[in-house]
Amino acid sequence: MDARRAAWLIAAGRVALGAAILGAPARVTSRWLGSENARRPALQDLARGMAARDIALGLATLQTLDDPLVGPRLQLACAFADGVDALATLLARRHLPRTGALGTVAVAGGAAAAGLYTSHRLAHAG
Repeated sequence: MDARRAAWLIAAGRVALGAAILGAPARVTSRWLGSENARRPALQDLARGMAARDIALGLATLQTLDDPLVGPRLQLACAFADGVDALATLLARRHLPRTGALGTVAVAGGAAAAGLYTSHRLAHAG
């Protein structure tokens, strides 16, 4: 798969996940946070903020994929955000369901690695 296609798929997934969290924050985040935590209003508000961030990053990525300067830089920004998500989940793992924490670290860490890769590949394309 080429870097542009990979970046497009990650961005589309980011928008879809963000939209799902905005629509049903407790339901979508319960496997990650645990159902008790996910029902807390403060955590639902934080989840909505993360969802808005992901929607914005995903839409910006889709708009800048073909820009040789901005596209790779935005991929790097997305990789940074995903890396922080993975790290934050690792730091909070004792307070989260084991499978949810492992899954989140795997997905966020994988997205961070993919973002670094696509950033590099897009920067050096053509």
